[in-house]
Amino acid sequence: MQFTVLGVEIDNVTRRQAVELLEGCVRRREGRARSAFFVNAHTLNLAAADPAYFQVLNGGDFVFADGTGIDWAAHLQGVRVLENMVGTDFVPLLFRETAGRGYSYFLLGADAKTIAIAADYARRNFPGWRQAGCHQGYLADERVNRAAIAQINAARPDALLVGMGNPLQEQWIGQHLPELNVGVCLGIGGLFDYWAGNVSRAPQWLRRLGHEWIWRLFQQPALKARRYLLGNPLFLARVLRERYGL
Repeated sequence: MQFTVLGVEIDNVTRRQAVELLEGCVRRREGRARSAFFVNAHTLNLAAADPAYFQVLNGGDFVFADGTGIDWAAHLQGVRVLENMVGTDFVPLLFRETAGRGYSYFLLGADAKTIAIAADYARRNFPGWRQAGCHQGYLADERVNRAAIAQINAARPDALLVGMGNPLQEQWIGQHLPELNVGVCLGIGGLFDYWAGNVSRAPQWLRRLGHEWIWRLFQQPALKARRYLLGNPLFLARVLRERYGL
């Protein structure tokens, strides 16, 4: 089942169903790699302003709902979002639910120091998957980009976790997916910063309310103020205009 917000088609699934879908891609490895994106209000604001990015998101094999903004937009259409698919929570769930089945992963993103610490965290916390490698995510130099792709393809990971932030990670996946020898690519945003301890998660009670963005704003006001204080009202205005023609 799918619903659409600002023209982007979103898969309405539970976390368990999403795990089954992605494991199916890993298990089959048929023909080409698959892609999975997690979209929130910020992601869809970017897509609304950039037709090329909009096409990348709609070209994803799986697009999951992340955040209260998507839930609110769906509610206006009479759609109940089955579960909030926050990538920061979903990736550990995927690893736990499919542990011990011989799968491997590769980490791509962040700076060299952060990705090394994140990789160490992943090795210690997800022993049921094999770490096939990691590479920093600053790939503007095409020689570095080609070397990263070669390293990924040599490792043949079942899951490639790409953490470069929006829109870079989805754009990179969309551009290079056909040449990647992996099962599934997931755009996972700031996950590596959490694993490396650069930022902390919000308290559970705030997460349950769906307002972790407040915690991120508190931690990184200069970096996140425009995204949340301006972006959230803009997203609501766009959704209302789409729904009611305002």
